[in-house]
Amino acid sequence: MNNAAASAVSVNIALPAVLMHGGKEVLSGINKLPADRPILLTRSGIPGDGQADLVHHGGPDKAVCVYDHSRYAYFAQLMDRELVFGAFGENVTTSGAAEDTVSIGDIYRLGRALVQISQPRQPCFKLAARYGWKELPQQFQQTGYTGYYFRVLEEGELSPGDSMELVERPKEHITVMEANRIMYQEKDHAEQTKRLLEVEALSESWKMPLRKRLG
Repeated sequence: MNNAAASAVSVNIALPAVLMHGGKEVLSGINKLPADRPILLTRSGIPGDGQADLVHHGGPDKAVCVYDHSRYAYFAQLMDRELVFGAFGENVTTSGAAEDTVSIGDIYRLGRALVQISQPRQPCFKLAARYGWKELPQQFQQTGYTGYYFRVLEEGELSPGDSMELVERPKEHITVMEANRIMYQEKDHAEQTKRLLEVEALSESWKMPLRKRLG
């Protein structure tokens, strides 16, 4: 199977803290830093990690946020700054598992946990707040370099360097990159929308706006 060389190069956590955005204080858990110990991936998230906005972040379908390190170089050049692991608020920084190589519904053995890709990440204003650049979420959306979320099927510990091994891929699969394109750039393409809706593992929070699009 593909992604045989994928791995977790860093595991990152943070509790919510105050960020300034538009002259106002906002609470966010986006300032994640590498953990100095193995972390436990649970169905509801990661102990010692937190989100301020539990409506749009967290929950079983968004238990673990993932971002591939290969995308760092693009944004580092764009923002003219160095980026460290956890730069985009992800819990797991991967190597070899970018959006165009993984699919919605993929099941992976990640460390001792069993996880499944549930949806692409939807970039929000807190990315802009962290770096003081309001266009950053739009850049994520336009490029498709959004990262994605795991739901946890079997709980287990994860340490930096652990492998990310593909266990199962849906017969009819759509990559995370394709899903982003359908959501953001092909809004008038009904057949593509229907195709994405047919992916059983896609989270309900993504299915709802797609259904509304079809009327």
